[in-house]
Amino acid sequence: MDFFLQLLVNGICVGLLYGISAMGFVMIFKSSSVLNFAHGELLALGAFFFLALITWAKIPILPAFILTLVGCFILGFLIEKFFLRPLVGEKLIFVIMLTVGLAFMFKGFILLIWGGNLYTYPDFLGETLALNLGKIHIAPVYTATMGISAVILIIFGLFFKKSSQGIYMRSVADNQKAALSLGVHVRRVFALSWAIAALVASMSGIVLGIMNGVNVHDLSSIGLKVFPVVILGGLDSIAGAIIGGIIIGLLETFTGGYLSPSLRDVVPYIVLVFILLIKPYGLFGLVEIERV
Repeated sequence: MDFFLQLLVNGICVGLLYGISAMGFVMIFKSSSVLNFAHGELLALGAFFFLALITWAKIPILPAFILTLVGCFILGFLIEKFFLRPLVGEKLIFVIMLTVGLAFMFKGFILLIWGGNLYTYPDFLGETLALNLGKIHIAPVYTATMGISAVILIIFGLFFKKSSQGIYMRSVADNQKAALSLGVHVRRVFALSWAIAALVASMSGIVLGIMNGVNVHDLSSIGLKVFPVVILGGLDSIAGAIIGGIIIGLLETFTGGYLSPSLRDVVPYIVLVFILLIKPYGLFGLVEIERV
């Protein structure tokens, strides 16, 4: 029973990271119908930027973390302005292929500077963050993950419900033409969606780097797990992304704990296939009905 509860806690923590990362993916899709294939590389960029700040620049942990998030937020704006905006009005496949090109470009940039080696962050999470609930030990990184995830979810929940920009983003996601007719700056919403997506991806990359080390190949492949998560939760549901992430994280953890660690990376894609066959719009996705 203790082993089960330990896996449960670990799975929820990992799943929250998947869900928050997928939240950025869903925001881009809801606002512009673009599948961002560079999402995994945005995770890796955040992790490596943070690594550079704390090892090369010798910046303290908290300022380095904030600078990384701000830098990736700005990077998201720049990606939308200089790469996505010129393709407005073009066929959607061109935009999707652009994100594939961006993925290879970012990965090549990381390999050029850092190579494909595995790096580790300095041990800056003290044991004071660890929790012991009976025989269940929650490592400091998992405690930090739960805390950061809770803060992120609260901030974005308030942002979408209370702020004008959040309301604009929801209106564009529901109906772009109606939002445009009401005076909403749709292109600004697109840019903000990419900026927020880059921010949450970088945060997930940093925490995953603390857990497993920083390697461009591993972090890029984790970005591919966004697809099973968003398909499970629903491509147009932000809440579904969080729930889908938790489900995938739990399935991975229990598979690795009870069956085989080598199978844990296969489980998300098995779920992806079954969901596409049984419920293509996901658990919380909206079914689209086209009338001819």
